[in-house]
Formats: sequence, structure tokens, C-alpha cells
Amino acid sequence: MTLLAAASLLTLSITLCYAGLCAVSPFGDCRKCRGFGYALKTDRRGRLRPGKTCRRCRGDRKRIRVGRHLFNLAARLHRDGTR
Repeated sequence: MTLLAAASLLTLSITLCYAGLCAVSPFGDCRKCRGFGYALKTDRRGRLRPGKTCRRCRGDRKRIRVGRHLFNLAARLHRDGTR
């Protein structure tokens, strides 16, 4: 098997696995707060305390995955175009 064929097969398998992940679990942890819903800060004693609510996920702790967002856009475009 040539190197190009192996790279193509690897890319195809990674894409299919990510598409399956987006279908099974469309929401993932927020990348900014890592799924906590707020920024962690330390008090004067060095203990971790919850800080401000995360602006990206608004404290929901979950965000829609990029692949699922693209799938939703394509499905909406197809649905609007075939009406």
C-alpha cells in the first residue's frame, strides 16, 4: 500500500469516527472553562473557588460540537431549499 493511500484511509477513518461521535453525542464540554461553567480562581489561602460565569457557554458547561453545527447548517439549507 502506498503512503498516499494509507494517509487517505487514515483521514477517512478519522472523519467517520468524528461524524459518529457528533451523531451520538452532539454536545461536548466547553473548551474555555473545560466543562466547569465558570472560571476557577484562588482565594488568599490558595484554595480554588468558582469565579465568573463562563462567557462562552454562559454557565451551561456544554457547547455544540463543530461537526454537529456544520451538519445542522447543511440540514437546514437542504430543508429550506426543498420546500
